[in-house]
Amino acid sequence: MKLNYKKTGSGKPLVILHGLFGSLDNWFSIAKELVEHYTLYLVDQRNHGDSPHAEAWNYAVMVEDLKELLDAEGLDKIYLMGHSMGGKTAMNFAVNYPELVEKLIVADIAPRYYSPHHQSILEGLNSLDLKEIKSRKEADDQLAKYIPELGVRQFLLKSLTRDSEGFVWKINLPAITKNIENVGEALMEGSHFDGPTLFLAGANSNYIQQKDLPDLEAHFPNYQLEFVANAGHWLHAEQPHAVVEEMKKFLK
Repeated sequence: MKLNYKKTGSGKPLVILHGLFGSLDNWFSIAKELVEHYTLYLVDQRNHGDSPHAEAWNYAVMVEDLKELLDAEGLDKIYLMGHSMGGKTAMNFAVNYPELVEKLIVADIAPRYYSPHHQSILEGLNSLDLKEIKSRKEADDQLAKYIPELGVRQFLLKSLTRDSEGFVWKINLPAITKNIENVGEALMEGSHFDGPTLFLAGANSNYIQQKDLPDLEAHFPNYQLEFVANAGHWLHAEQPHAVVEEMKKFLK
């Protein structure tokens, strides 16, 4: 699949993958601080942003999507970073194509299985009748019945856009709803990437825990773990400068 992406900056290539329900523009603020050091590829994964929609949605196909992008751009060695779902894609890519990844950064996700925990979000998104919605405020008011956190609703509504007939989702909501179990899938047992790997964890997040350390060691023996203070799961949005500093330190 030919993915949508934004290329900017100069230097060694750094590919960044967003998380579930996100898009490449989630990383614009980070990109602004990195364009002088790296050639950035901010990527919309399939069924998100402006990339194509497809019924198949799992890490195997998302890995091959990324491989197709690298081939098209003639990239034979990259720095690779992913957040949450994007982190799982990045981990899967690194263990499948280790020769293409010089260094790996994984933001607030471990290789283990995560049980589905986005049910209220999916219920809220699927409850919206976009043919009847007349404004973004109306959509937000309806979503609030399912999702009380304003920041989460604002993030989700970034994927709501208009076409000639009215509001539409940029995300492929039916495919994501049908295949949501896949997003928590564990890395294949026995798979490993021996290159330098940085796990960035939000200090206030529970996505990476003490119990995950043996798993990190097994899959990524050359790993280091850094905690970002005063940040939860959305560490790049909550503490962008701290995330950038950790990235620069590791990639240098």
